[in-house]
Amino acid sequence: MDSNPPHLKTNFADNDRLQMLKNAFEKKYGKSPKFYAHAPGRVNLIGEHVDYCGYSVLPMAIEQSILAAVSLNDSETIELANTNPQYKDFRVSGTEEIEIGKDNPQWHNYFLCGVKGIQENFSLPSLVGMQCVVDGTIPASSGLSSSSALVCCAGLVTMEANEKSLSKVALAEICAKCERYIGTEGGGMDQSISFLAEKGTAKLIEFNPLRATDVQLPGGAVFVISNCCVEMNKAASSHFNIRVVECRIATKMLAKVKGLEWKRLVKLAQVQAELGASLEEMLSLVEEVLHSDAYSRAEICQALGITPEQFSTDLLSSNTQHVTHFKLYQRARHVYGEASRVLCFKSVCDSQPADSIPLLGDLMKESHASCRDLYECSCPELDQLVDICLKAGAVGSRLTGAGWGGCAVSMVPSDKVQSFIRTVRETFYAPEPRRAAMEKQSLFVSKPGGGATIFIEE
Repeated sequence: MDSNPPHLKTNFADNDRLQMLKNAFEKKYGKSPKFYAHAPGRVNLIGEHVDYCGYSVLPMAIEQSILAAVSLNDSETIELANTNPQYKDFRVSGTEEIEIGKDNPQWHNYFLCGVKGIQENFSLPSLVGMQCVVDGTIPASSGLSSSSALVCCAGLVTMEANEKSLSKVALAEICAKCERYIGTEGGGMDQSISFLAEKGTAKLIEFNPLRATDVQLPGGAVFVISNCCVEMNKAASSHFNIRVVECRIATKMLAKVKGLEWKRLVKLAQVQAELGASLEEMLSLVEEVLHSDAYSRAEICQALGITPEQFSTDLLSSNTQHVTHFKLYQRARHVYGEASRVLCFKSVCDSQPADSIPLLGDLMKESHASCRDLYECSCPELDQLVDICLKAGAVGSRLTGAGWGGCAVSMVPSDKVQSFIRTVRETFYAPEPRRAAMEKQSLFVSKPGGGATIFIEE
């Protein structure tokens, strides 16, 4: 697993997308690319909003991806273009410090995260000049990790262009860290699966240290992705980081009550590890220690014995300074419950009992209910879509990705896929013109795809 990303010589006659990107690059820059970098998106089957709390997740890479064509130049300038005309060209000097805007981030800011991450990892005073044309097939703001795939692709491009070498694990860790330049305090799932994925299998991704274990999904069912067509840019919104902050505060509140060194603990998984407790015992502790009403700043400060200034500086992020109340009980209950569901999901996949498909479906339904009611990261359109998917024949359906829009993933018996897709199309997409126009790229079966790759034309 901890090898370098593969370099594959490819016959472009067999790959229409690579050939189309090569043509677009030659039209743009008047020369052929030197190499191509590919990083897939992902669908998280279960384990939502637990990676940044230190818990395992269970995603698979999808066939939709970010693909970049790259050539090198002597100008020490990085030139970026996109096959989608709505994303404007951008250029930046490779000899100056790269600045990344956090306010209303544009597509190129995500690319620059990957560039800057590699530059800082190797302490490179300047970067090789390069021209890049990027092509994406992951629907933007859909919860399928289009932004993280772009960061990963950029990190891979920059490593290759500057003749450096890193393992998949190292690249995943660097790209998870450098995406925070844009203001998102994620946990590393998206970057890990983008690099560590293997075709044909989902992965249990664990952290500290980062590792990935094959999870063989049961035969007889497939996963269908459906986009609710509500976009949410987690970097431009505080929803995501508020949840990170609430989990951080809940960590400290639980740790302090149990007499732990609460100031150094920042993740809910750390409290469990320090106590040597089971996830069921942690859920009982949440019931015992935290109340269901939202906590005010003053109540948290009093409980932790800190000043309002320390609260703002030590516990909040830059885009959560405005928040006045925090739902600690609900967020902690979701995290410990969801962490347990991930382990149950993997256990069912490993043991493959006769009723594995309905068991996995029930776990997915429980996950969505927790995301909706305790973590409050769903939205009315997603809830409607999940209900439609269940009525259309899915044994389980849930939001996937950050939420507040984006996609649902549904587990559908193989013999019901066509009728399922037809019903969802007719019930959810067809009645609304905007959804109907987006349906082609919004409703599809996904198989586990492979990880990030460098392609070189034969």
